[in-house]
Amino acid sequence: MKLILVRHPAPDVASGICYGSSDVAVAPHILAAARASLRGSLPTHLPMYTSPLSRCAALASTLAGDLRASRFTHDARLMEMDFGSWELRAWHDIARGEIDAWAFDLAHYRPGGGENVLAMATRVAAFLDDLLREQHAAVIVICHAGTIRLLSALQAGLPLAETALLAASGAHKIAYGAVVTLDFQRAIVTPAI
Repeated sequence: MKLILVRHPAPDVASGICYGSSDVAVAPHILAAARASLRGSLPTHLPMYTSPLSRCAALASTLAGDLRASRFTHDARLMEMDFGSWELRAWHDIARGEIDAWAFDLAHYRPGGGENVLAMATRVAAFLDDLLREQHAAVIVICHAGTIRLLSALQAGLPLAETALLAASGAHKIAYGAVVTLDFQRAIVTPAI
């Protein structure tokens, strides 16, 4: 199965703000530019899945019509990580000790008391397992950079704790509006933690 992953356009939030699971919108002109760029380059008549957060869902709902998606589904398992009390705070205002604690234990530490990367990996892997069972040839998924990094890491077939660490520790930036294509040749049975 081919996964065509699209990162949402740049949200209308100041640079340097932590906004994981917060529902921040995209300015209309940014959304229109992303739509124009993507609708000519993405295949038509495929199932489309999206994070329900508006920065993804707004783009997905317009593209679903443009591309005549065969199915259009919001799935909360595609959401970005919940950073708890760090949400909508400037990164430089978060205590250095808290950020260091997260860096020391990337997979298990719960930033701001929110979700840890392992929990996010578990829900993203469950989404992928369900998707693979549906046996589509290809799908389009509108989601977040963290979700894309986890889906990419899941290709290695590692236990989830190692997958979470791989996704969190890699220095790979995914641009807003970028398209990343992954190919899963076989069904994944998510390894035990």
